[in-house]
Amino acid sequence: MKVELFVPCFIDQLYPETAFNTIRLLEKAGCEVTYNAEQTCCGQPAYNAGFWDEATIVGQKFLNDFSADHYIVSPSASCTGMVKHSYNDLFTGSIEQSHCRSIQKNIFEISDFLVNVVKKDYFGAELEGIAVYHDACSALRECKIKEEPRHLLSKVLGLEMVEVKDSEVCCGFGGTFSVKFEGISSAMAEQKVRNALDMRADYIISTDASCLLQLQAYIDQYKLPIKTIHLVDVLTTGWGNI
Repeated sequence: MKVELFVPCFIDQLYPETAFNTIRLLEKAGCEVTYNAEQTCCGQPAYNAGFWDEATIVGQKFLNDFSADHYIVSPSASCTGMVKHSYNDLFTGSIEQSHCRSIQKNIFEISDFLVNVVKKDYFGAELEGIAVYHDACSALRECKIKEEPRHLLSKVLGLEMVEVKDSEVCCGFGGTFSVKFEGISSAMAEQKVRNALDMRADYIISTDASCLLQLQAYIDQYKLPIKTIHLVDVLTTGWGNI
């Protein structure tokens, strides 16, 4: 199965190891992974800020950078949701509509792809500790992803998953929301982290790097004994032991 990798901006700039781990994970699932180094942004920042003309220009490049002939997989539900749903606002009725629809049909967030397309859930991962899973807003509400990450994490040896209070509540990032409403954003991050600490968790796991960035910033600021980690990085941990 040939797969094209879409690496979101946050991961490209701040968490490049997660991108490499995504390739490792997909290859272990039996996929042939290709990466177009010319790819850039999906246009979500401009779209969310109301600059739809600018978002359309970026989105047109995205559509040109990816093929409609293969699955497109991303370690980000936020960016996947942008392409899968918000591109309707940008390209419906345009000359790119047909190609856009084909791309939308083929793009998947990685946990959704592994569980529902490839139908593989065990990769030999090992990670000792207690963890909570944070439902990123885009994953849960746009992409309808809830059980897939939990199912994959249940197969990780040594990892005890516990359900945290308000797991479906936003972490406070929300793109420009965290800049425009910094005080509210920080309070929301505090609530998420404190709820995880109440469960004696060692890790907060999620599918979106933006959520992890938001929560880790609060953790680092107060030097708290907990760590954020991307789902992909969990699923590629401990492979040397098998």
